[in-house]
Amino acid sequence: MKSITIQGTKRESVGKKSTKALRDAELVPCVVYGGGEPLNFSALEKAFKGLVYTPEAHTVSIEVDGQVIPAVLQDIQFHPITDKIIHADFYRLSDDKPVIMEVPVRLTGRSKGVVAGGVLRQSFRKLRVKAIPANLPDEIVVDITSLKIGNKLYVGTIKAEGYSFVHPDNAVVVAVKMSRNAAKGGAMADDDDEEEVATAEGEAPATEEAAAE
Repeated sequence: MKSITIQGTKRESVGKKSTKALRDAELVPCVVYGGGEPLNFSALEKAFKGLVYTPEAHTVSIEVDGQVIPAVLQDIQFHPITDKIIHADFYRLSDDKPVIMEVPVRLTGRSKGVVAGGVLRQSFRKLRVKAIPANLPDEIVVDITSLKIGNKLYVGTIKAEGYSFVHPDNAVVVAVKMSRNAAKGGAMADDDDEEEVATAEGEAPATEEAAAE
């Protein structure tokens, strides 16, 4: 999986005043958990652009005072009005410990059902996978060419090499439906038949399975 670098500065004080001062300076208070004592640091908000504002999945290389820490973003908080990043939590990666992370789904091909007038509904734009860091995929590629109207593609039918899915096998990733207007002889789909995205996308980007221990 691709990695981006975030350069930070260790925080000596973690009180409310120092936190406010960091945010006023367009710095984001951050913490790295795992592997011993948590490390508190700050980083420029613009350093998160390639991590947060992208459909791609990344691990993170955090550089703080000469120390390089491989990690994954575990949680991020935004200001409710300005949408500025106000806090970020990371979890330290270990080569032999599996992590759970959301990975984007990329559809390839053109569904036979869509060609016949059906409507494609994608329930997941991202899927949660579990793997050691070296086996985390950049994306999940799904070929939808064979899907006809009425067909569904399930998580359990997707081939996974070196990782597993943290979803039930019967979770529907993609389905091809007959549009209401098409069923009446029309060529266009109703608004209700537009692509749907499951609320599961809003889950935390990454967790470490041993975090609760």
